[in-house]
Amino acid sequence: MENHLQSVKYKRGEYFQVLDQLKVPHELVYRDIKSVEDAVDAIKRMQVRGAPLIAIVGCFGIAIELGKEIVQIDDKTQLLSYIREKIQALIDARPTAVNMRKEGLRLIDFLEEKAKSRDNVSILKTDVLVWIEDLYKLDLETNKASCAIGKHGAEAILQKYRKNSEGKINVLTICNTGSLATSGYGTALGVIRALHGNGDLNQVYFTETRPYNQGSRLTAFELLVDKIPSTLICDSAVSWLMKNHDISAVIVGADRVVKNGDTANKIGTYQLAIAAKAHGVGFYVAAPFSSIDPTISTGDQIVIEERPGTEVTQIGTRVWNPAFDVTPANLITGIITEIGVFTPEELFVKLDN
Repeated sequence: MENHLQSVKYKRGEYFQVLDQLKVPHELVYRDIKSVEDAVDAIKRMQVRGAPLIAIVGCFGIAIELGKEIVQIDDKTQLLSYIREKIQALIDARPTAVNMRKEGLRLIDFLEEKAKSRDNVSILKTDVLVWIEDLYKLDLETNKASCAIGKHGAEAILQKYRKNSEGKINVLTICNTGSLATSGYGTALGVIRALHGNGDLNQVYFTETRPYNQGSRLTAFELLVDKIPSTLICDSAVSWLMKNHDISAVIVGADRVVKNGDTANKIGTYQLAIAAKAHGVGFYVAAPFSSIDPTISTGDQIVIEERPGTEVTQIGTRVWNPAFDVTPANLITGIITEIGVFTPEELFVKLDN
């Protein structure tokens, strides 16, 4: 399926731009990213968001500095120090999402290995640029293969749930998990696109997703562009929706899935899982393997980012504003990846092998 929205624009040594998601859908404005500091700022301000996209934007921030030779680096020791410092700053920008950490550490490992046999810093810089550009291409392929995620998810859900007389289903999602959260097709929204493309979707309901309204702004926009039958609901309406409408499955994305299947995602996801369990509705997490973190055993170890209170109120009252919550594995029906759908128990076994 055609990707209607381009989250990033990049040309080596010339420019790097990100779509400012704070202005979507009213404006499609691209912000110039000229440094890692610009990338960190865009991530912190949520001009870009979504775990896969955060990693892409962070790494491209490094690429634009190296490609335009903004920083003076004279030898491989300086280059290694530079990469380690910039990766840490990018990880710290939004610590809950795992992709930036995983890809950043992979980049460091890659460069350390290359530096063992190469002294020419210009060649090493080019190696880094190629690695980052390949990371973007891989993310695009992962999205197209969702085509993989979408195909596997749609098949798994349809095998278990068919509700109306026409054999179509209603699903519910939260936040934004499509073109604007990735480099292309999307995760949970990729599954929804697949259901729609196959003629199996009756209606997708989606929450407004307070306090940033990624659902009512970004998901609404993507669904309208793709002409997918959809209905916006308030965050607080999900339980009543499940009681009064035939919802077959909840499909959400993930910022981090840990070894036992516990999943960190946008705040409000946990309560969706509880409501789904109470109403006999399937609960599916759609995420590429890049969002799975086998180094953490349970969700209790995930660092949950807390955002400024000004995102919620302006009158000075005390505010608790976590950006994410953790859904326990025992509430998850299946975890949809580009290589198949796993129960949390099956994922645990796969990660151990």
